[in-house]
Amino acid sequence: MDTCELAFAGAAEQARRLAAGAITAPDLLELYLDRIARLDPLLHAYRVVVAESARREAAAAQSRIDAGERLPLLGVPIAIKDNVDVAGETTTYGSSAHGPAPERDAEVVQRLRQAGAVVIGKTTVPEMLLWPFTETITFGATRNPWNVDFAPGGSSGGSGAAVAAGLAPIALGSDGMGSIRIPATWCGLFGLKPQRDRVPMAPHDDAWNGLSVNGPITRTVEDAGLFLEAVTGESGFVDAAKNEPRRLRIALSDKLPPLLMARLGRVQRTALDEAGRLLRDLGHDVVVRDPDYPTSVMFDQALPRYFRGCYDDVQTLAHPERLEARTRSFARVGKMISDRRMTAIRAAESVTAERIQAIFDDVDVVVTPGTARGPSRIGGYQRRGMLSTLLSVASRVPYQALINVTGQPAAVVPWGFDGNGVPTSVQLIGRPSDEATLLSLAGQIEKVRPWAHRRPPVS
Repeated sequence: MDTCELAFAGAAEQARRLAAGAITAPDLLELYLDRIARLDPLLHAYRVVVAESARREAAAAQSRIDAGERLPLLGVPIAIKDNVDVAGETTTYGSSAHGPAPERDAEVVQRLRQAGAVVIGKTTVPEMLLWPFTETITFGATRNPWNVDFAPGGSSGGSGAAVAAGLAPIALGSDGMGSIRIPATWCGLFGLKPQRDRVPMAPHDDAWNGLSVNGPITRTVEDAGLFLEAVTGESGFVDAAKNEPRRLRIALSDKLPPLLMARLGRVQRTALDEAGRLLRDLGHDVVVRDPDYPTSVMFDQALPRYFRGCYDDVQTLAHPERLEARTRSFARVGKMISDRRMTAIRAAESVTAERIQAIFDDVDVVVTPGTARGPSRIGGYQRRGMLSTLLSVASRVPYQALINVTGQPAAVVPWGFDGNGVPTSVQLIGRPSDEATLLSLAGQIEKVRPWAHRRPPVS
């Protein structure tokens, strides 16, 4: 395997090769550091690369491998999204408003290190994680390796760009309104939003009033299963990714959440139609059926928690006066949502979730388009205010947020490409706590429609 193929091999395959002695952890790390030095000045996927500490970690990992130790991610590099604490490195949230560097790793980073992973750097995000594009006044624009005129998505945009371009084999993202699934879609990767509370969020528990979760952006389905096993201590996810599912009853739905102004694009419609035909060919029982979305669910549940989550996060910043004007406007709206109202919103979540999830009384998985349209052009929102930006981005990514309200798992599977050469996807939504079925179904799709071999122009 040459160095380029190794860079795109994925975390699980690299872990096997490290354990077998076919490669060494220091050499694998240097491969990525070299690629970052060559390619990231254009893409800007990393906010910071921690080369020296990563070299120490890789050397220590190799010593453990040589001693016969076996851990799920021993010696495998991983990129960490810049809203997750890494000891000694600032957590910027994409802003100059941040305070000092934390003294401790976030719990998920602790668990990744305990599983043997080597932290290579922190990836870029939009300010306060608010948008499905990754551009800030402080840190500049992150570009999509498939077409550098376009965004990679957000808010885990740097994580998506890094894995897509072969600048990391796996990356940690977070998903509060689609922020794993959106960049995974537009970067041609597998992205998994786990069940709420599956992956630790500490010290930022209940982020965005329960909307947000941590999860992986990966090249393969197996890599996502490996991540879950590493950070949860639970078994069976890797086997699920490898084993075909039983015959499933699958609902296809392109229904938009009520009151959202969006239009499904032609290539996104084609992806859903093709997925339906493929799933029938694979022996599944495929029907056309829509979840029962409450009429005002976006305004009663998703948006208030989103706005108030931003306001709450802004209160933790050392220098909120440094925030971009658009972010300050967003936080001002969040301030108007009182503690009392938020308590009532959270209390009503179970009724909303029960109504939306009623479709799973009859089906095992719901399949939707991954997004309604492709990403924005770089700089497309520079002169827009908060409301204009929100309305525009919502029309591109309407299929994600309600799954954050219900808390159940969802994943995106790469599909085709749009007219700009940017990848598309379909979204798989599972029953509560049933990541295993999503991994099995995604793995089955991957076998007959593989994507991990694809290379973007910037790679």
